[in-house]
Amino acid sequence: MVQVTLSGTIQQAAGGISSLEIEAKNIRQLLNGVEKQCPDLKPELEKGIAVAINGTIYRDDWFQPIPEDSEVFLIPRLAGG
Repeated sequence: MVQVTLSGTIQQAAGGISSLEIEAKNIRQLLNGVEKQCPDLKPELEKGIAVAINGTIYRDDWFQPIPEDSEVFLIPRLAGG
């Protein structure tokens, strides 16, 4: 199981839930598990989010492994230009 901390607008969209436990070996499985466990987050996930694993931020790297006992955060993507 992966302990995932929700932050910013993702936490707000989840009704204030600050963390979830998800069975996942990579980022794709993690995001699928988050959507199943908390369907209210689907709009946030569709907007695009980043996943931080042990301090490294990943975007669109679906098959990045998640080591056991990792610190994992879901963070909203920042738009800019």
